[in-house]
Amino acid sequence: MVKFALLVVLNAKPGKEAAVEAFLRESQPLVQDEPGTVAWFGLRMGPSTFAIFDAFPDEEGRQAHLSGRVAAALMERAPDLFASTPQIEKLDVLAAKLP
Repeated sequence: MVKFALLVVLNAKPGKEAAVEAFLRESQPLVQDEPGTVAWFGLRMGPSTFAIFDAFPDEEGRQAHLSGRVAAALMERAPDLFASTPQIEKLDVLAAKLP
């Protein structure tokens, strides 16, 4: 059962939208190796606004993800790609439907 989630809102620097989209697409395989990440989505919310939404069965899975390869790559590339610091919101899941 999914109980915890993260929502990370990303605002691309002007001209970096394609690079942010590529970063999200390239990040997807990295989370395949995270058993505690049961759902992961790279999203485009608008012309220059992107997001990552991911879900976890427990706090340990969420913390492992925050310490994982995608988070490290995100913070490493943030100064080049994003107009502002990525906003990471910790969420509690109240209801979910997953395959």
